[in-house]
Amino acid sequence: MPFLTEHITAFSDSPLAALTEKTPWALTTNSLLAVRRLLSGISEDFRISGDVAVHPTATVEAGALIKAPAIIGPGCFIAAGSLIRGGCWLEENCIIGPGCELKSSFLFSGSKLAHFNFVGDSVVGARVNLEAGSIVANFRNEFADPKILILHAGEIIDTGVDKFGALIGDDCKFGANAVIAPGAIFERGAIIARLALVDQRPR
Repeated sequence: MPFLTEHITAFSDSPLAALTEKTPWALTTNSLLAVRRLLSGISEDFRISGDVAVHPTATVEAGALIKAPAIIGPGCFIAAGSLIRGGCWLEENCIIGPGCELKSSFLFSGSKLAHFNFVGDSVVGARVNLEAGSIVANFRNEFADPKILILHAGEIIDTGVDKFGALIGDDCKFGANAVIAPGAIFERGAIIARLALVDQRPR
């Protein structure tokens, strides 16, 4: 788990640390199973309906749609018009704003998708903020072979999967309408400018 522990300070003390998936792309690829395993040991404080657990201090506005399995932690806010697709875990005090879609992703404490964001198949550290319209894409539609390759620290990583968005370290900030191409790794505190396109695929 070096990727996860190096980029997300709280990872080792989180429920995710006990899961068997050791890379961020393994975690997101197996998100449905992972979240169901987390549900099996969840605190009795949560309100559980089917395979959706919502902490009583969380707010889920009318018109938000949460598909199972999902865990919405303490103090989270899920706005009207947002969509959380199956296989998502939100730690605490996370915000999913109006018009946002979150798919097969894991968010740590205090992270925010402001408005009209898409984040797919990603692991998002604590206190990350995505301004309006910023996108973390999860599939390389432009290639005949969509397998995710990442150039990181001078090495090419073959993830072995064809869907993965990003590993986003703690305290990152993405500007409005930035686009993150599939297969990205962001160090803690990275700042992405408005309208930026970030593509870490090896050329």
